[in-house]
Amino acid sequence: MKKKNLYIALVCLLLSSLDTFAQNRTYDGPNKMNTWSITGYGGITKFFGDIKTYDFKLGPDEKLTGGWGLSVNKQLSPIFGVQLTGFNGQLRGSKMGYVSSLTNKTYDVTFNSPSFIQVTVDGTMNVNRLLFGYNKLRRWKVDAHLGGGIIYYHTDLHAINTATGVDWPVKTNTDGSSKTAGTWERNGTTYTREWVVPVGMAVHYELTPRFDLGLDFTYSYVNTEKMDATVGSISDYQSQQGIWTFAASDSKKDGWGMATLALTYKLGKNAVRAKNGKYDATSGRYHLRWANPQSLIPVPYNPTMNDADSIAKVNMPKPVDPRLYTDTDGDGVADLFDKEPNTPAGSVVSGGGVAMDLDKIIRDAIKNNLPKDECEALFSNIEFDTDKSIIRNTSKETLSKVVELLNLRTNCRIVLVGHTDARASDSYNESLSRRRVDAAKRFLIRAGLAEPSRILIEYYGEYRPVAENTTVEGLQSNRRVEIKILPQNTLRSNYPAGFRK
Repeated sequence: MKKKNLYIALVCLLLSSLDTFAQNRTYDGPNKMNTWSITGYGGITKFFGDIKTYDFKLGPDEKLTGGWGLSVNKQLSPIFGVQLTGFNGQLRGSKMGYVSSLTNKTYDVTFNSPSFIQVTVDGTMNVNRLLFGYNKLRRWKVDAHLGGGIIYYHTDLHAINTATGVDWPVKTNTDGSSKTAGTWERNGTTYTREWVVPVGMAVHYELTPRFDLGLDFTYSYVNTEKMDATVGSISDYQSQQGIWTFAASDSKKDGWGMATLALTYKLGKNAVRAKNGKYDATSGRYHLRWANPQSLIPVPYNPTMNDADSIAKVNMPKPVDPRLYTDTDGDGVADLFDKEPNTPAGSVVSGGGVAMDLDKIIRDAIKNNLPKDECEALFSNIEFDTDKSIIRNTSKETLSKVVELLNLRTNCRIVLVGHTDARASDSYNESLSRRRVDAAKRFLIRAGLAEPSRILIEYYGEYRPVAENTTVEGLQSNRRVEIKILPQNTLRSNYPAGFRK
């Protein structure tokens, strides 16, 4: 009995530390899941061997026997798991009229294995998930399990000779007990040790996020015929022939079964369970024993056309003020920023669209002995005839004054921006706008502009109209080259697209 107490103490020590261990051992998937549990068993036992009368009811002089067990379970996937299982219990059997083939004597035999210990490692398979999927029998779990391990037992047997009435007892926990059922070395050990293969079926119901209740039946195949100290019909209890010596009979090897009520406690933190088959990964941790990890992954949202249209409308940027792209008076300053949107055609204006006298600016620069450190932004337009890139005489006067101003103010640069109306193809208009800015650039250089590198050109063809292309006046306004005098430190163009050199 000392060995049994030692085993029980070791199991209790293991369980005391298991819950802390399980807190940090979860399913390594996209959503953490609990995987450990402990199951307690309690139920009735039944011996299956030579000394028995019936399979599923008590024989003469038999009493109901029972046992208890404990298993530590690790769920590897929603279908497969592994468990370490221990059982302790009692077995009884009886057979009236046992005839020994060695002596032809007849006995009424009863045996009792008062306390056996069995420890096995079992693999489990969730049969109903495998057969029916995850949407049926959600609260039920049907496990088939198979394993291997070791059993320690000892047997007390009484054989009454029916002819003489003499009781011939046999005890395997005396000096004649065995180390193994195969060699029977009579070394005096209390328990006989043998290999055992358990196989069974368990049905569990999920009561709460922590507890499951179930029924389990396990049949254990023991690798011996001598669990009841009897080998088929070749054993004789009076002479003890065929008991202690190694022999094999035609009978099957012994076994025992156990039908139990099972209560499972699921370890881990933040335990929750599914409601009506619905999972919410943010509510806590589901147990892999019951849940499918794929159920925790939200279904991708595929919007309908109406959904997509609604989303597009909500996220659509605010409309751009159309005044940003219009220049009513054609002075080169967009209406959104133009403080004088009705300046006469050909006017030279400031960055705010206010008309300015270019002659006065130049005279003031000479009078005050410029060049200055400052450069004032100025804007103007020069217009062209249809399909022409020849600069008009009135525009030449403006460009000559610009050259004079730029030579005085060396910290200024000039940007020439070419445009056309819309009465030709896109590629032709692009080329025409390029020829117009090139003509203006050549004129500036020939007119004596120092440092021609201060000239930048941009050309857009028909893409930046300042007026409608449906009237004569509108067409004329669009056939233009914009002149922008800017400080050298403003190198980026105000235009979001186009061609620039």
